[in-house]
Amino acid sequence: MVAQVMKSLTDPAFLVALFVGIAVFATAFTLLPSLSGNSMKSRMKSVALERDELRAKQRARLAAESDRRRKGLREEQSLGMRSIVERLDLRRALADENTMNALRMAGFRGQNPLTRFLFFRLVLPFVFFGGALVYMFMMGGLPEQPPFVRFFVCIVVAYAGFYAPVLYVSNKATKRKQSIQKAWPDALDLMLICVESGMSVEAAFRKVADEIGLQSVELAEEFVLTNAELSYLQERKTAYDNLASRTGLESVKSVAQALVQAERYGTPVAHALRVLAQESREMRMNAAEKKAAALPPKLTVPMILFFLPVLFAVILGPAGIQVSERGIF
Repeated sequence: MVAQVMKSLTDPAFLVALFVGIAVFATAFTLLPSLSGNSMKSRMKSVALERDELRAKQRARLAAESDRRRKGLREEQSLGMRSIVERLDLRRALADENTMNALRMAGFRGQNPLTRFLFFRLVLPFVFFGGALVYMFMMGGLPEQPPFVRFFVCIVVAYAGFYAPVLYVSNKATKRKQSIQKAWPDALDLMLICVESGMSVEAAFRKVADEIGLQSVELAEEFVLTNAELSYLQERKTAYDNLASRTGLESVKSVAQALVQAERYGTPVAHALRVLAQESREMRMNAAEKKAAALPPKLTVPMILFFLPVLFAVILGPAGIQVSERGIF
């Protein structure tokens, strides 16, 4: 049986037929979506219905979160975490202003996320160290290494556990920045339209938050929070500065400074928003062009490994089959 399988795998006719079949399947898989008979009208109707449904869900979610913040509800946390953090005074030892800024940029606001962050920074090193000890000395991990080396690996794993919460917060902040940066030019365009139509800045923030939630939930939350801060803070400049610090983006910081200067010196807000929106669109286009320019080097190896062999098989396959049938080779 094995000999027959190996003979089939080494048969040139079988290999050519296999490559031709793969090429035909790839061609059909690529062309079938473009040959579908859906009309443009039905497609646009389905997209509009889905957009309205997503907008309704997003508005309900934002309204629920706003009600929860207004009623003073907080995320449940164990009293043990809080007592341990306060007893060991971990906020003074492990938390500073940079930690608070990192948590805000990751979307974690309030004291409860800070308490959980400090608790996990305390507990995870012991958990990782215990798991590494069990793996190394009870399950026989790295048996060829001496005990000293395995114990040193356990210490390294515990050190990684100490910085695991920091990496998690940093990853969350990076993803949140990307989401906000992607939707920021569209949000500026919407805000410009609202301001030029006669709306106040607070109403513009609220309207844009309702519309931009389909594209970026994080940016909608920031606009809702900024709108609330503009309502109850004594200085409006503080609300704009908080928006820039929570997002950590230079484009948002530029808009915040423009809004502050417009209110201080009485300059038109629409003109500043128009210029900044144009700059944001250009930055987004430059980023897209940069990614497009990096595609050819990335596609070279996959094309050589997967596309060219199939192309050669499709072109030379029929000729090879005819030659093998005539018995020339």
